[in-house]
Amino acid sequence: MSDGVEVGSAEEARRLASAAERVVVKAGTNSLTDETSNLDDDKLDKLVDDVVYLLEQGKEVLLVSSGSIGAGKGRVGYTDETVEESQALSTVGQSHLMHRYTESFARYDRKIAQILLTQNDLDNPDRFTNFKNTVETLLEWDIVPIINENDAVATEEIRIGDNDMLSSSVAIGVDSDLLVTLTDVGGVYTSNPKEDPSAERIEAVGRNYGAVQKLVDDSSTARFGGIQTKVSGARTVSEHGIPAIIAKSTEEDVLEKIVAEKAVGTIFLPTNGVIDD
Repeated sequence: MSDGVEVGSAEEARRLASAAERVVVKAGTNSLTDETSNLDDDKLDKLVDDVVYLLEQGKEVLLVSSGSIGAGKGRVGYTDETVEESQALSTVGQSHLMHRYTESFARYDRKIAQILLTQNDLDNPDRFTNFKNTVETLLEWDIVPIINENDAVATEEIRIGDNDMLSSSVAIGVDSDLLVTLTDVGGVYTSNPKEDPSAERIEAVGRNYGAVQKLVDDSSTARFGGIQTKVSGARTVSEHGIPAIIAKSTEEDVLEKIVAEKAVGTIFLPTNGVIDD
């Protein structure tokens, strides 16, 4: 379903996505953990396989990875009912998460680096310059930066709160050419696909953003509300002239298909700020 987006525009956006030289890939917690909140080795290895495909095409990749709190819950068996518990769990899960990323990328003789950010790091010009300089150096060294929110020190006032928005800010700040958000849902739908089997995937979003946003708001629930921040982040990126794609993390060769200009998930067309309500 295109919801009024011209086919030619979607095809052009896919060409831009395919040609992207610098890509930000965001992976959600459900794309990395199982139903018991333990890291899922198969899911993580598949993500790394997909990322390495991009690297082998000569592209630069920044990986924004959720999963530290979820991995911590599975590791120690505690819940995250309070902010303090979430912060403590993140410290347990983050080290385990990076250990597994190190092992998985090592299968391809690839090295990784950990970067933890707070909203202050993004808002403060000096800190953001330092962050960007570090990223540029890592990419020059052919090392994959893996970025997450610094949950251990973040508070309600400064925490980014969602890696969907973090990935959007990073994609814009480091002058990326494409943002890919990998999720267990696999795109934007006309209704909640977890509850409505007749829900249709919307292939492209551009000037029809207002109508799509209404569909998302109407279909969002406590279990499905995460799609709202993914759509918001994709819109922000598209307004800066960068294509964004929300796709299913478990789809076979998902990033390879994007490089091949195939219709994957939902693509947000670069609008340079022009959006119809």
